Amino acid sequence: MQALLVVDAQNEFSSEGLMPVPEHAEVVAAIARRVEDARSERRPIAWIRHNNRPGESRRFLPGTWGADFTSGFGARPGTGIEVEFVKQVLGAFTGSGLGSWLEAQQVSEVLIVGSLAHMCVSTTAREAVMRGLQVAIDPDATASEPI
Repeated sequence: MQALLVVDAQNEFSSEGLMPVPEHAEVVAAIARRVEDARSERRPIAWIRHNNRPGESRRFLPGTWGADFTSGFGARPGTGIEVEFVKQVLGAFTGSGLGSWLEAQQVSEVLIVGSLAHMCVSTTAREAVMRGLQVAIDPDATASEPI
């Protein structure tokens, strides 16, 4: 079974955030399509939120607008197959319980979307490979910092 991992789809990456990414609106629309596909197919969805520790940065501080998921995003309560995980490092598997949850859902493959492609998305993909999962990344549903 394939699960959708939505990595750091948070306000901080919007044009009003402290870490805006190019083409944010297009990426958000592509993520929304992937989420709707997963929901219609009843596939598990892991919503991964990055929180910085106090003193690390002004970005992604728990309880701030920047740390909130993009409007309309986040686990739907009561579904049982959408869960939120919080991370404080680049990889979504490290210290979050994501791996155990995917095992319990009998997931063998993950589709990863979100931000930032060259940081948290790629680290999460490598962690998934190390756990024996098949990994796909949707380039239209990922964002990165401008060059």
